[in-house]
Amino acid sequence: MEIKKVSIIGLGALGILFGNHLAKRMPKENVRFIADSDRKVKYMNEHVYCNGEPCDFLYVTPEETCEPADLLIFTVKYEGLHEAIQAVKNHVGKDTIIISALNGITSEAIIGQVYGLDNILYSVAQGMDAVKVGNKLTYDHMGMLCIGDQKPGMISEKVKSVAAFFDKIDFPYEVDTNMNKRLWGKFMLNVGVNQTVAVYESKYGEIQREGEARDTMIAAMREVITLSEYEGINLTEVDLNYWLSVLATLSPEGKPSMAQDLEARRNSEIPLFAGAVLEMSEKHRVPTPVNKKLYDTIKSVESTY
Repeated sequence: MEIKKVSIIGLGALGILFGNHLAKRMPKENVRFIADSDRKVKYMNEHVYCNGEPCDFLYVTPEETCEPADLLIFTVKYEGLHEAIQAVKNHVGKDTIIISALNGITSEAIIGQVYGLDNILYSVAQGMDAVKVGNKLTYDHMGMLCIGDQKPGMISEKVKSVAAFFDKIDFPYEVDTNMNKRLWGKFMLNVGVNQTVAVYESKYGEIQREGEARDTMIAAMREVITLSEYEGINLTEVDLNYWLSVLATLSPEGKPSMAQDLEARRNSEIPLFAGAVLEMSEKHRVPTPVNKKLYDTIKSVESTY
């Protein structure tokens, strides 16, 4: 199947990043942002900017009838996922390929409960150092999307279709035949990086150099490695070093979304990270003291809003 029409829901950092790239390389009517009426008016009046340039996006409300998308990309925050799943229904057809760029390891299953797991490819967004303040996004490194099938060791026609599309529009990607491990690896990175930068009120540079913050980050990541053994994923120090090498490519002046959320006094995605770690910790009776401390600290900050 040739991918011609793309729909995106979520105009956060990744939504703007992906949408800006696509909109410059595809007909405007073929890249659609799904937004409710109030958001649509706000976006059209205030505009959205990417590295200083205004983005010329096409916005459609969930109620508008339209042709199904060939590719549907979720870039919402986790707390908005259930609402987004309902909002995209007019964009989903029997052949629509669905990708979730959300953090964590659960969004694919949640979307699949409504639209079927057969329509979903696993994906991991990595290597981005995008920072969004208000309606303005800035980044130095675009990163890439890793895509693959749910079952390891195979490359389906859906994966080949998305890869061919990304080749056509010069979108950075990688096909991985073990996406469960990739998802867990990114989860491990987020557990370390997002929470540590938020708690230390710092930037990527603070955890790229030796010191207390970096030690905390790595300790939190190692707790995920331990849990992965109980979950049958079996991350290792090799995986840890790979993701630390990804971290090293990011702009020292950048910061992850969790730090941006706390600065803006918004509730963070802590349930996806330390929250998930603590649930597995209790399930397997494995202590995870570093993540417990990070969780308690961030929840304490959020309680002051």
